Amino acid sequence: MASNQHRPRTRLSLRSNTIPYGSMSSEQPDSDASSMPPTSISKKRAYVAVAVLCYVNLLNYMDRYTIAGVLLSIQNYFGIPDSTSGLLQTGLLDSGPDESLGWDRRSQLFHHSTYYHSGLGYIMGATIASATGDWRWALRVSPALGGLGLLLLVFLIPNPPRGASDTQGGGTMESTSYIEDVKYLLKNRSFVWSSLGVTAMAFVTGALAFWTPTFLSRAQVTQGLRPPCEKEPCNSLDSYIFGAITVVTGIVGVFLGTWISKQLRDKVPNADPLICAVGMLSSSPCFFIAVILAATSIPVTYTFIAIGETLLSLNWAILADILLYVVVPTRRATAEALQIMVCHLLGDAGSPYLIGAISDALRKYNPESPRWDFRRLEYSILLCPVIGVLGGLFFLMTSLYIKEDRKAAELLASGNNRLL
Repeated sequence: MASNQHRPRTRLSLRSNTIPYGSMSSEQPDSDASSMPPTSISKKRAYVAVAVLCYVNLLNYMDRYTIAGVLLSIQNYFGIPDSTSGLLQTGLLDSGPDESLGWDRRSQLFHHSTYYHSGLGYIMGATIASATGDWRWALRVSPALGGLGLLLLVFLIPNPPRGASDTQGGGTMESTSYIEDVKYLLKNRSFVWSSLGVTAMAFVTGALAFWTPTFLSRAQVTQGLRPPCEKEPCNSLDSYIFGAITVVTGIVGVFLGTWISKQLRDKVPNADPLICAVGMLSSSPCFFIAVILAATSIPVTYTFIAIGETLLSLNWAILADILLYVVVPTRRATAEALQIMVCHLLGDAGSPYLIGAISDALRKYNPESPRWDFRRLEYSILLCPVIGVLGGLFFLMTSLYIKEDRKAAELLASGNNRLL
């Protein structure tokens, strides 16, 4: 017994002969890192840091959708088709900041803001364009606000200690290579299926967020409620209404989704992906009805848009949690970076252009008709409910594996991976 007590503890790993990526050690690290004093941040400074990060994220999403709020004026000024208009949004998303920085449970704050911050973008763009009589000023304000955000980041945000979560659960996580992390993530079925679901959700939200104000404006031209835009600035009423709906439904949906998740999580192990699946599958019929009825009733269209956005917003806070508990701490940054890249590349970065390209392809059948301008965009946007159904199916697939993958991540994080 005495010899066993003094026997050195061995490192746990997924292989017997090497220490693999993400392996755990139950003994304390031998490096000087273990003797480093913990870095403490005052509560006041922590609140200031969160406020600054929220402000920067607010600008991130507002800046992306400012163009959508004045898209009619931009199209009228440059005479550009729908496909080229969609490329404007693609360029903005490709040049956005790195959203994977500081990925932990606090990042739910930023996922909460996705919808209602974009709604503020429509409102800001439309307001500035209307006040100045020039849509260009809507694009000149954001850089100044961004400069302020940069100064706040430099002077008010502390540099947090890295690796603070590597020892959670009592084990010490080994450093891993990027290739090894990617291999692990591709074998994590919950991560793969949920990433596909997030991509489908980003496709739907990106396309609808960019094209809805323009689509509704064309619908009202078709109904004879307003003339086509021929003089700048174009009528921005739809940007105000859609922006307000987006802000309200984003807030309601996020808090409702969080509440439902908390009520079901202890009772149903796979509740989170099921909520995401229900949100996407139920929002798709609402968006379909909204698009179909736009030619006859704008108020009914806005009603179904509001219901659909609320259902879709159920997912934002939950998505952050899913990634957190199916991926071990040392791989979360890589997982989030890959998920963001895929969901932007195949989702909201490309969907506005794809919708515009389909609309332009249909233009040849009646190139000079305002009514056909509405119809071809209507037929293009109908792709969104279809992608929404696919996203719901992806989240249903996630629900089949999430319990097992969560248990595996917990075992790795605790240093007990002998059964894996």
